[in-house]
Amino acid sequence: MKIALFIPCYIDQFYPQVGIASLQLLQKLGYDVEFPLNQTCCGQPMANSGCERDSIAAARHFVEVFSGYDYIVGPSGSCVYFVRKHYHILPPSDALTQVQTRTLDICEFLYQIAGPEKIRAFFPAKVGLHASCHGLRGLHLGKGSELMGDAFSIQESLLHRVEGLELVPLDRSDECCGFGGTFSVSETAVSVKMGNDRVKDHLNHGAEVLTGGDMSCLMHLEGLIRRQKKNLRVMHIVEILNQTRA
Repeated sequence: MKIALFIPCYIDQFYPQVGIASLQLLQKLGYDVEFPLNQTCCGQPMANSGCERDSIAAARHFVEVFSGYDYIVGPSGSCVYFVRKHYHILPPSDALTQVQTRTLDICEFLYQIAGPEKIRAFFPAKVGLHASCHGLRGLHLGKGSELMGDAFSIQESLLHRVEGLELVPLDRSDECCGFGGTFSVSETAVSVKMGNDRVKDHLNHGAEVLTGGDMSCLMHLEGLIRRQKKNLRVMHIVEILNQTRA
């Protein structure tokens, strides 16, 4: 099985440790992983800003770069969702279908393809999970509170496999952080209020670490935490799943 590692722009530029942890974790599990050097942005920022036609070139390039792999794995629910659900802007083709159906969020891959029982991690801390909107309601990594049926969460299932980790409950476990890409720029006051509510929820329940699967959401929350000098660490979920005993 040959896997291509897709690393979103903001992780590549600001949080390279998340990309490194993704590679290390997949390799620990025995997978043959490649990082295509000519990969670029998937096109999501332009499309989300109302410039969908301007994202066509980026989408076309993504398909050219990543076609032919068994799976394309990325540590970003929002980018994976964009590839899977919004690449209809391109003409239909076998390569497009293959890329859309084989692009997975790394938590999806670990749970559905690798199997959660393969996780061998150690991280002794109280952790709060932020379920991002794209991952939760777009990729269905868990059940939103507005839906009927049994509760489930792929990310929680993976975290429960981590030795020493205590997953703390939250009052609003699936509430938006307020980032929303350009929403945080155009509606700053609302975005900040929503983010502060999420940070407060984690602190109120004694979380030492705030985690999630979308670094864009975590970047927003981490900015608020740093400005207010709160005692709360922010880590991408793959960084935790990659932790082992010293």
